[in-house]
Amino acid sequence: MRSMRIYLDYAATTPVDESVKKVMEPFLSGLFGNAGSLHVYGQEASSALDLSREKVANLIGAGFREIIFTGSATEANNLAIRGAVKKAGSKHGLSKPKIIISAIEHESVLETARDLARESGAEIAILQVDKEGFVNPNELEKLLDKNTVLVSVMYANNEVGSVEPIKEIAAAIKKFKNETGVYPLLHTDAVQAFQYLPCNVADLGVDLMTISSHKIYGPKGVGALYVKNISAGIDPIITGGGQEFGLRSGTENIAGIVGFASAAEIAAGIREKENERVERLRNLFYEKIKSSLREAELNGPNLSSPGRLPNNLNIYFPRSKADELLIACSTQGIAVSAGSACQSRSSAPSHVLRAMYGNDERAIGSLRITFGRGTTGKEIDTATGTIIKIIGEKSNPSTRFAISGQTRT
Repeated sequence: MRSMRIYLDYAATTPVDESVKKVMEPFLSGLFGNAGSLHVYGQEASSALDLSREKVANLIGAGFREIIFTGSATEANNLAIRGAVKKAGSKHGLSKPKIIISAIEHESVLETARDLARESGAEIAILQVDKEGFVNPNELEKLLDKNTVLVSVMYANNEVGSVEPIKEIAAAIKKFKNETGVYPLLHTDAVQAFQYLPCNVADLGVDLMTISSHKIYGPKGVGALYVKNISAGIDPIITGGGQEFGLRSGTENIAGIVGFASAAEIAAGIREKENERVERLRNLFYEKIKSSLREAELNGPNLSSPGRLPNNLNIYFPRSKADELLIACSTQGIAVSAGSACQSRSSAPSHVLRAMYGNDERAIGSLRITFGRGTTGKEIDTATGTIIKIIGEKSNPSTRFAISGQTRT
């Protein structure tokens, strides 16, 4: 029986912070009211909801009414994309809306866009990326036209950590605003970015921004969408009682929202210090891997680049298969991934790495390792030693994979 467990998949999810648990607890028992009720129980819940909304809004430089709480980041992405297309048709008469998305978006953006193409005939344009995972704002300008309703480019990629030039994208879109004065809208999925990057919406120039609770040590089941000028750009996709300023009906998850707001405050407060710590551990991890497995290659931006999240590693191991490596690591108590957790049970190669490198080989043989608040130097030593051993044992003798300066057969 294995005696250790090392978690290196913080991009997939994070444990709930102990202080976050404490602020949530009262709303799971005594303060259980429905925020829509007029009596004292409802007033207590409504007050907590308002305070949480104000906290999140202040952290990103938004207005109080511009924060829409959802059940997940996936729902927030759906609201942004489907809501924009719906509004463009109902209010502005755009019968053939166009959506531009990057080739490396999260599945909740990619699949939503594809679904809209099937069900409503929306045109989908894909903005390609280079070998470091970056989009080119100049290429975006070539795709923009009068029917463009929405551009969705994630702030930081969940698989390779590339940080996209959102400000430059916003500037390109601003020059192109069509006769409605509203479209194209710029949406960014900032789920991976919030913990490590400044997310002031005015500085970024975005109209819509998605953030998630469980990626920042808050509870699962809560997300938020920033919506600039909520009456203009999007329509609701879930209707009912008209909660969340009419954009997302359904009884609010007060305990989850309170936890989300608390987690967001903590993340923003320790951002700079934590960035330095995890970046140091990440670099040490890669140095140890590279010194022993010389053929291993980094996927995405250079580690010294400011255009990469500080907690992200994505490593290509030639002639290896990620699914086999994952199983071998898991049996040794080490949790890593081959890409997005939302697609981890699919046998398809990473669409992110395929878009970056143009082949399946690299996508099939790569692991994502992501670090977080619980990661220690001792875990780095243990995990790298274990992975080096696994790779060595799985290497085909005929390929003579180089390990520690010698040929292992």
